[in-house]
Amino acid sequence: MKILRTPDSRFKNIKDFPFEPNYSVIKTHDGSDLRIHHIDEGPKDGPILLVMHGQPVWSYLYSKMIPYLTDAGVRVIAPDLPGYGKSDKPALREDYSYQKQVDWMTDWIKANDFNNLTFFGQDWGGLIGLRVVANQPDRFLKVAMGNTGLPYNPDVPQDVIDKIKAFRNSVIKLNPISMQREIRKMDGKNISGSDSSHHPALSFMYWQKLCWDTEDLPIGFMMSSMMEKNSRIKFLIYFIFLRLGLRKFFPFKSNLDKAYEAPFPDPSYKMGPRAMPSHVPMIPDQSLEAQKKAREFYKSWQKPFLSVFAGDDPVTNGAEKDVLKMCPNAKSAPNIGGGHFFQWTKAKKLSNILIVFIKEQ
Repeated sequence: MKILRTPDSRFKNIKDFPFEPNYSVIKTHDGSDLRIHHIDEGPKDGPILLVMHGQPVWSYLYSKMIPYLTDAGVRVIAPDLPGYGKSDKPALREDYSYQKQVDWMTDWIKANDFNNLTFFGQDWGGLIGLRVVANQPDRFLKVAMGNTGLPYNPDVPQDVIDKIKAFRNSVIKLNPISMQREIRKMDGKNISGSDSSHHPALSFMYWQKLCWDTEDLPIGFMMSSMMEKNSRIKFLIYFIFLRLGLRKFFPFKSNLDKAYEAPFPDPSYKMGPRAMPSHVPMIPDQSLEAQKKAREFYKSWQKPFLSVFAGDDPVTNGAEKDVLKMCPNAKSAPNIGGGHFFQWTKAKKLSNILIVFIKEQ
């Protein structure tokens, strides 16, 4: 397996990320060494919160939450998934799959022998982390998750599957604006659904196609546009630079934009963020049986389980009902707003909810 490693120099000038790096090496399926980075902050004898990020971000997403959590006596462990952040980046599309990420992160937990954990995951961090918990339940005391789920879609109508496959293989060219317009149509729809006319997969396929077809995915600007308030003029100027192929010369990059571009010295490093959206199991795929098994596991989960959603995220607004159905023992926190990446936009509010959850007996 060809593996890329981002030079440390790429992360030197990132603001508000003073955390010491920790590295573990695991073996991939073909015997290659894969180095995984994580943050380990807070008192070593404090209750442990393991947080996982999603796509296309990295542990920087939790940098605003960590001070609130550690000030409350919580030890925070935040890994970068392979393909993201300071972790190694397999170079080929076929190197990535849902199952491989689950296996890699399960091996990473074993390598570090982490125990007595409370888990929190969002986006892909939830899909992967919930499966990891099901693989290693004795290592976890509690589970929390938000803006994510364990989608299970064995009964997607064939016409929906055919439309998605044809669209993915089409020559249609997308841009972030047209993609966002379609993604908003997912709002409130169950991610584990079978409605042919309004199936959420027919909207999510726009994100999947944009990510895969865009070799130099503009991760920094997309995250800035989702997490920060940008003027319409700045957005339009950026879009002009993007269309002209001059994105790297855009003069108004924010610190957040720079932080999310830092892991990727050139487009070849972006295979993880490009490939993983196509592995979200919105339609039946190779993950179907593993998803079914994990969902069966949570039906009998008796330890504390907290569902906390933004409530204003069109991608996952329909997911919470499915989560609560999947895990009868789950409790639901009030929606806190903040959109898809509410770890950044509602850092204090989300931190306080998790602190209470971790410390309650």
